[in-house]
Parts: sequence; structure tokens; C-alpha cells
Amino acid sequence: MTLEVLLNKSLFVLGSLWKLRTNIDGLKSEDSDELVTQASVGRSFQLIDCSKIHFKHNEIIDRVKVRLLEDDYICWFRFSELTHNASKIESWESEFFTEEQIISRIPQILSWTQDAKQKSNEYMWGGTIGPNFDCSGLVQSAFASTGIWIPRDAYQQEKFCKNFALDIEALGEKLMPGDLLFFGSHEKCTHVGLHIDNGFYIHSSGLSNGHNGIEIDCLFHSDVGKIASFYRSQFRSAGRVISCYESEKL
Repeated sequence: MTLEVLLNKSLFVLGSLWKLRTNIDGLKSEDSDELVTQASVGRSFQLIDCSKIHFKHNEIIDRVKVRLLEDDYICWFRFSELTHNASKIESWESEFFTEEQIISRIPQILSWTQDAKQKSNEYMWGGTIGPNFDCSGLVQSAFASTGIWIPRDAYQQEKFCKNFALDIEALGEKLMPGDLLFFGSHEKCTHVGLHIDNGFYIHSSGLSNGHNGIEIDCLFHSDVGKIASFYRSQFRSAGRVISCYESEKL
């Protein structure tokens, strides 16, 4: 087993670019099994560290550190899952959409989230492939379903968007379908939802103060249930996606 891994790893060169031929889990660190993201078939990555092979509890732990090119997200892959499941590519460039093109895709994005809601699902930290998602994974995947890439995590998405309101009263008629609603503490954004219309938004929330999966809540009314009221009290800002994420230059 060790020999096979080392032989296959010799094909990997630091800085080389690859495209996935299978779905794969992205892990937090070289020796952690904590899921932080998922990469679907067709996603591309750059190898940035390939020397992490060691033993833990008498098991071979072999990980490679990668940068997912669509959103520059850094995570670790199990090398055994990459064997024969990644194709080498010579170059990669971010795809560009104008603001008008992004707006034209909002109905498809909203339809995608409604389809995701109809499937049996539960909240999963790090989930971006489905049927189980975390909050930002659902939003990122919804946009990506139409070719539009935005950052991975909720706090990154908040910074990436064109923010236009910092409190609910300031929203007025500014809020449009497809806008992102951000929630959390004063210090940091910890949750995101996708606005559908008239203050109703779709999001994947956890067990604590949530639905344990994808559900629709309303931002404007404080008497529509415990969960909706909780997120209303946690509202931070609203933002609009007006551009695609541009990856770092290779």
C-alpha cells in the first residue's frame, strides 16, 4: 500500500494543476478528518504541499495540501482518493460574467435552491455538494450551478458582495431576489441566506437555533417563528453578487 502511494505521488509536482474526476472531501489539516469543504467533479486545484505522509494510531495518514482554483480555498485531500481520479491540466483561468449576466441567472440560481430543498437533507458542516449543505456551501453551490463562483465561507461572501444595507430598516425596496443576507455577531458573519422575494430567504441552518437543513424563513416579520426571529436578531448586512470571484494569478 505504501509503495503504491509513493509511486503515484511521484507524478505530482509542487505547483502542478489538476482537475477532479470524482467528488472529494476537503479536510481541515494534514492529520484531521474534519470536513471544511467538498470539491465536485470538474473542479480544479493546484498542489501546494505533497510531503505529508506519517502514521497515526498505526494507520498511514497521507494527505496533500491543495488550493481549489475556483475560490482559492485551501484544504487537504486524502491522497488515496486522488489516485486515478485527477487529470493533469496545463493552465486554468477564472470565468468572467458581467453584472447583467449574473442578474440574468438569478432565476436559475433560486430554482436550484428550491430543488435542493425538495431533496431529503440535513445540515452538514463543510457540505457543498449535497444533498447536505452548510449555509455558505448552499449559497456558493447555487451560484456555481450556473457557472458563477463566489468565495466559500459566509464571512468571505459578505466581504465579496456589494453591501447596501447594515440594518433591516435600511433595506426598504433595495432588496432584490438573489441578494445575500448575512447574520452573526457584531464581530463576525457566521451565517448566510439567499433572498427569494419580499424578505423571504432560503438557507441551510444547523440544529442549534436552526432547522437542521434547508428551509425558508422571513426577515421582515418578528412573529413568524422562533428560528426566523433568532436570525432576524442576528442580521448584519445585505449584499449583492455583482462579479465572479477572480482566482489568484498562477
